[in-house]
Amino acid sequence: MINYILQVLLFQALFLAVYDFFLQKETFFKWNRRYLLVTPLLSFIIPLLKFETFQRALPQEYMVQLPTVFLNPQAVIEQANNSNSTLNYLTILFYVGLLIFASLFLIKLIKIIQLIIANKVIKKQHYSLVVLEKKQSAFSFFNYIFINESLLKNEDLQIIKHELIHCKQYHTLDLLFFEILKIVFWFNPMVYVYQKRITLLHEYISDAEVVKETDKKTYFNKLLSETFNVENISFINQFFKHSLIKKRIVMITKEKSKKMKQLKYLLVLPLLVSMLVYVSCTNDAQTDIDDMNRIIENEVISPNGKYFEGKNGIKIFTGIHLEGEVVSFDNMTENEKEIFNNFKDSKIEYSLVIDKNGDRVHFLKVPMPPMKNKAKDKIVIEDDGSIPFAIIEEVPIYPGCEGTKEELRLCLQEKITQHVNKNFNSDLAKELKLEPGVKRIFVMFKIDKDGNIAEVQARAPHIELQDEAMRVINLLPKMTPGKQKGKSIGVRYSLPIAFKVE
Repeated sequence: MINYILQVLLFQALFLAVYDFFLQKETFFKWNRRYLLVTPLLSFIIPLLKFETFQRALPQEYMVQLPTVFLNPQAVIEQANNSNSTLNYLTILFYVGLLIFASLFLIKLIKIIQLIIANKVIKKQHYSLVVLEKKQSAFSFFNYIFINESLLKNEDLQIIKHELIHCKQYHTLDLLFFEILKIVFWFNPMVYVYQKRITLLHEYISDAEVVKETDKKTYFNKLLSETFNVENISFINQFFKHSLIKKRIVMITKEKSKKMKQLKYLLVLPLLVSMLVYVSCTNDAQTDIDDMNRIIENEVISPNGKYFEGKNGIKIFTGIHLEGEVVSFDNMTENEKEIFNNFKDSKIEYSLVIDKNGDRVHFLKVPMPPMKNKAKDKIVIEDDGSIPFAIIEEVPIYPGCEGTKEELRLCLQEKITQHVNKNFNSDLAKELKLEPGVKRIFVMFKIDKDGNIAEVQARAPHIELQDEAMRVINLLPKMTPGKQKGKSIGVRYSLPIAFKVE
C-alpha cells in the first residue's frame, strides 16, 4: 500500500509539472480542464496496471531469494512488535485525519445551506439568485448565485454573467471532486495543488466567456475597482480573490493561443508510456521480497520453523511443513480472510492451519516456490553460462547435503544461514555506533558454473557492514554447480541479513 501511495504521489507530481511548465499559460481552457480532472484519476489507476507487452520488451532478471538470516533473532522479534505498534498508530492517525477533514467539509456545506435558508431567493429560469444583505459576496454553488443586495440594485450584470458560466459548466462538481479527494487523501499535498489550479482555471473560463460580449478594458477595470469580501469556502466559485486577480487580468488580455500549440498535449503520451513501463516492469520477485520483509518486520515471523505470537495474539509459523487441518476460506473469520487475500496473488505460499494443539496458525511456507520468467517460458542462459531464474533442473549442492531437489535446496539455505551466523562479526554494529533499531544488509552473489562464489555485492547502512557481509559470503565453500540439461550453469542468489542495534 505504501508503495502504491508513493507511486500515486510521483505520478500526480509529474502530471502537475507538465501542466505548470507547458499548459497553464495557454488559452485552451477546456482542454486544460479535462487535463486537471483526468490526470489525478490516471495517477490512481496506472499503478494498478501491468502490461506483458512492456515486460517482454525489456530484459528481466530474477534471482533465488534466500530466507532472512537473523543474527540476533529475539531482539529483532521485539523490534517487530514495536514496528507493529507504530503501524497501528499510523492507521489511527489516518482515520483521525479522515474524520477531521470530513467534518470540515460538512461544516462548509452547512454554511452554504444556512445562507440559502436565511436570505431571500429569487428564482430565474436556469438559476436562483440568493440575495445577501450583510456580506458583500459574489460566488456560485451549482445553480445558486450568491450576490450582495447593493450589486443587484446597481444591476451589475457582469458579475451575474460571470457566475452563470460557473453554473452552466458545472464547475462546482469539479471542486467537489477535489474536496472528496482531500477527505480521503488529506495527507496528499498534490490534491491541494490540483484544487488551486482548477479554481484559477474556472475563473479563466468564465472571464473568457464574459469578455466575448464585453469590452476587455471595461471588464478588468471593473475587477480592479471593485473589492468583494468572498466567503471562505474552498469549493465555491469566487468572482474575486486578491491573489488571483493579476493572473486573471493577464489571461484576459492575452492573445488566443495558436492551434499549433495544442501539440503540447502530446507531451502526455511519452509520460504515460514511461509510467506504464515503470509499473509493468517492476521486478515481481523483488516485490515479493519486499512483502516478505514487511511481514518479518510487522507480523513477527521466523524462517527457522518456529511458532511466534504476533502483536494481536495471532499465531504464526514458517517452515516447510506444518501438521494439522487446513481451514477452508468459507470457515475463516473476516480478519483471516483479509490476511488470506493479501497473499492470494503472491508467490508466498500461505494457508491457515489448525495444528495438533487445536490452535489456528498462519502458516507461511518457506523456501518460496520457484519463480519463472513471465515474459518467456524458455530458460534463458546468459553468455557467461549463468541462469537468472530459479527453475533449474539440478540445484547447486552445498558440501555434505543429500536428498531430493527440495531437500538439497533447503539444506543449502540452512548451511548458508549457519555459515553467516558463525562467521559474521556481530560486534561490528556496536563498534560503528549505529542508531538503535533493526538494520538490514542485502547481499547478492552467484554460484558460478564451476561451483565457486562469484560477483558478490552488498548494500548496508554502513560501508564496513557491507564489506563484512561480502567477506562472509566469499568464505562459503566451493559447491557442486547447478545443472540444466546436463550442463553446468551459474545461479544467482539474494540473501537478506537482519540484526538489531541496541
